[in-house]
Amino acid sequence: MARLPSLFVSHGAPTFAVEPGLAGPRLKALGRSLPRPEAVLVVSPHWTTPAPRVGVVAQPETIHDFGGFDPALYRIDYPAAGHPRLARRALEVLRKAGWPAQADERRGLDHGAWVPLLYLFPRADVPVFQVSLPARQNAEAACAFGAALAPLASEGVLIIGSGSLTHNLAEFRARDGAEAAYAREFAGWVRAAVTARDGERLRRTLEDAPHAARAHPSHEHFLPLLVAAGAASADGEWRALDGGIVHGVLSMDAFVFAAAAQ
Repeated sequence: MARLPSLFVSHGAPTFAVEPGLAGPRLKALGRSLPRPEAVLVVSPHWTTPAPRVGVVAQPETIHDFGGFDPALYRIDYPAAGHPRLARRALEVLRKAGWPAQADERRGLDHGAWVPLLYLFPRADVPVFQVSLPARQNAEAACAFGAALAPLASEGVLIIGSGSLTHNLAEFRARDGAEAAYAREFAGWVRAAVTARDGERLRRTLEDAPHAARAHPSHEHFLPLLVAAGAASADGEWRALDGGIVHGVLSMDAFVFAAAAQ
């Protein structure tokens, strides 16, 4: 089976589910262009655990893990099936790489998974399972976690790191919607690192990029990008999808870490 790419997607605020902006159509087009996967594996910052957990349920529920938004958001259901066999295969590859992964027989899909999947696979006809983001990771560990998952990309699994390229919620709540220059500058720096396929620069983003501490006061929404990069083929094309800036401070960029041409 041909190796699938890995992706990073910015899921922004939960309102992205009903406000597609620039990113929504671009994710739809990306979903149509991808080879059809056997299953999608999502690593989201909204499921963080001390050690990795893998959702193995056959029919994961849609989790509305947010509050204070339009009631219409709480009525959205993303009824994709799970894929217990490939989820248990994910357990195997993680354990083989030294990660003490455990199965989770109850976990559904949080909004970091189902919101972008509404655009990538709007018919919910591709099975989905989540793998939790291990807590207190640094950049190197996040890349290593992605590398541990990488064998699945040759077994029909589309690996997605879902986060936010910028994620300062204090400013999200305080701003009037005017775009913050720092968010655009930080996003541009990361985009340049990705399109240059400069993994070392990407790993040093939180130390070296302009406005990194302001763009990410905490790191959990950036680390899924490094998971996706860690899962990538070493000799494939890396490219960016400009998703624009929403709510003044949330960059909605996505990245495709494509497999090398066969």
